[in-house]
Amino acid sequence: MQQNNQRFSTPAPPQNAQPYDGVLPVDKPMGMTSHDVVDAIRRKVGIKRVGHGGTLDPMATGVLLIMLGRGTKLSDRLMSSDKTYEGTMYLGSSTDSQDATGEVTSEGEWEHITQEIVEEEMKNFKGDIFQTPPMVSAVKVNGVPLYKLARKGKTVERKPRLMHIYKFKILDFNPPEIKFVLRCTKGTYVRTICNDIGENLGCKAHLSALRRTNAGSMDIAETIPLDEILDMDYQTVIDKIIPVAKFA
Repeated sequence: MQQNNQRFSTPAPPQNAQPYDGVLPVDKPMGMTSHDVVDAIRRKVGIKRVGHGGTLDPMATGVLLIMLGRGTKLSDRLMSSDKTYEGTMYLGSSTDSQDATGEVTSEGEWEHITQEIVEEEMKNFKGDIFQTPPMVSAVKVNGVPLYKLARKGKTVERKPRLMHIYKFKILDFNPPEIKFVLRCTKGTYVRTICNDIGENLGCKAHLSALRRTNAGSMDIAETIPLDEILDMDYQTVIDKIIPVAKFA
């Protein structure tokens, strides 16, 4: 599967284009949902047509592309772009959300786990894989988000989805914490991969930290922390927006 990391050319904007039409590259803070960030930018700029190019869980930080005005027409392109993450897998326990925000559901021994064992298991997740979305997710079944069903204690059948993992590498091995980098196609649940590795190795595991460092052609170095954006005056924010005609 070929990486989707090329910039897309777009036609020149119409004469009645607004200065806010485009994409604002935000460094999302921890603790906010992607929709929270959209609402904050909507209030800051004072327009209704605002969206984002790929959900980040509240625990996650990093690249979140906010589309404004006619920039929302780029939604399909941004949503479908490949993503790169740096995260931390925590050995010894699994949770009901598969990350650190959930309740511990089971524990396992991890002291015997070596870097070589983990690296060998990680190989099984490279290339094409089928992944079943977690119950605590925004995926909808019969129009209802899974997380709403999970809150009621319900579990429903979910169809596995084809994903592709381009890169999965350990950055630092300091058990029970393992820092890693992962590049994947859209819709990949990194926390599910951590959970599955823990299950496969019998030691249990969950995702304890996650940062999106790249989305398509947009790198984390090109983003602006949300708190800085909210402290800017209106014109400065507008100047930071990448116009539709220039965005890839």
